[in-house]
Amino acid sequence: MSNAEDDKAGIQEDWKLLVSFLPANWQDLAVETGALKGLRKNKSAENLLRVLLLHLGCGHSLLETAVRARQEGLAELSSVALWNRLRKSQMWLRSLCLELFRERGVSLSEDGGFQVRALDATTVKEPGRTGSLWRVHYSVRLPSLACDFFKLTETQGEGTGESFLQFPIGAGDYLLADRGYSTARGLRHVVQAGGLVTVRVNTGSLVLQKADGRPFDLLKAVKTLRRAGRIGAWEVRAADAAGVAATGRACAVRKTREAIRIAHRSLRRRASKRGTQLQPETFGYAKYVILFTTFPATRFSAADVLEWYRTRWQVELVFKRFKSLAELGHLPKHDEQSARAWLYGKLFVALLVEKLIGHARAVSPWGYHLGPETAC
Repeated sequence: MSNAEDDKAGIQEDWKLLVSFLPANWQDLAVETGALKGLRKNKSAENLLRVLLLHLGCGHSLLETAVRARQEGLAELSSVALWNRLRKSQMWLRSLCLELFRERGVSLSEDGGFQVRALDATTVKEPGRTGSLWRVHYSVRLPSLACDFFKLTETQGEGTGESFLQFPIGAGDYLLADRGYSTARGLRHVVQAGGLVTVRVNTGSLVLQKADGRPFDLLKAVKTLRRAGRIGAWEVRAADAAGVAATGRACAVRKTREAIRIAHRSLRRRASKRGTQLQPETFGYAKYVILFTTFPATRFSAADVLEWYRTRWQVELVFKRFKSLAELGHLPKHDEQSARAWLYGKLFVALLVEKLIGHARAVSPWGYHLGPETAC
């Protein structure tokens, strides 16, 4: 067997293993969501997914993907046709994400029940040494996992950073965000629009006050939580030079000893890398997860607020993988539908990678489950 034939056989073998990690109904979902609609020559869900993964997982441009797909006999598509096919695959890719989330034990449903919006941002570099760097701002609804907003900005300059101001906020929106969004100005934007918010507190950027305007000693308050799992809540308000931005609660839970040890080790490593000096209070705050929320106490206890944020964190674990993979992708900048499909595709690749890594670590020595016995 020649080297070329050997390589091709290896690719086929790897693909078959990859397919074994896909949701059981992945091909049915392609039909149900209309991803194959309009394909004339080959309505193969398998070939379409392989083509999409060349673009989404390998980071090839639309043109390069089309050329490679033609060479491998997967599809006869121009770059424009591939772009249209990506747009038509949006709901298929989203459905695949939902199935993989369910496998992880994250409760995500398609019904119209209570939902919140998880907001985040990541940087994306276009392919090539001279590729531009962009920041992707996106909002995903939980538990439906529907992407309801997608925006691109540059990475430098005023108005390009992570902020609630990047997002349209509607009355009654429930928002979850990490500490990068923890500013009084951003909270004021949400409140004025009629939204509700839970955000991880950044003690360096968010000033909390008591109801009467006196400074609130956050560290003193959370120190009353002396055992792992203890929860506390305090009525506070967030303010800046422009005045009171939002009135709500500070909710906190003490971490376990092991979680605290890991957090402190991470702080020391980061400080050593940056050549900075850590303050004693930094180690104190690292013992807790601290949130600021305007979610109504009549409906959300402090434990409920923390649980909702934990749900967001489960999704964030996958987003972290997505952020590393996003560097590889070819970024669609002008069409909202293809941009959302691209986002779902990246998230699907991230979930699939997480599943592969988990199985490789847990199932040895070959790293995958055995299927039905077949003859050699």
